[in-house]
Amino acid sequence: MRYVLDTNVIVAALRSPHGASASLLDRALSGAFVLLASVPLVLEYEAVCRDPAQRIVSGLSGTEVEAIVNALCAVAEPVETRFLWRPQLRDPADEMVLETAINGRADALVTFNRRDFGQVPEDFSIALLSPQDALRRLPS
Repeated sequence: MRYVLDTNVIVAALRSPHGASASLLDRALSGAFVLLASVPLVLEYEAVCRDPAQRIVSGLSGTEVEAIVNALCAVAEPVETRFLWRPQLRDPADEMVLETAINGRADALVTFNRRDFGQVPEDFSIALLSPQDALRRLPS
């Protein structure tokens, strides 16, 4: 399976280390699926997760957040954005997540924000999954 993780999944994983999002990150780090990431998406992961409000809730230091993002980068398959598909979505901030999924030939885009993506990923044969659904699709 080839997954793109929306930033909200990364944030949820850091805030709740025993939840589905954290399990999904653990599975990514162990190579259970191909994690796809583009430079803009990784920069967003880092910026959002290093935000002081996020760090307070997660209890992580800036150094710990950096180590997690670096670990994800180490296992991720880099995606080069060859084509911009904008505009497709009502929230411009979600466009880079969708473009990473399209350009990376993702099987699924994993997010809590299903409403803002709507049916657009399916137009590109990409499933739109919650972290729980993404975990269920992985082999045990």
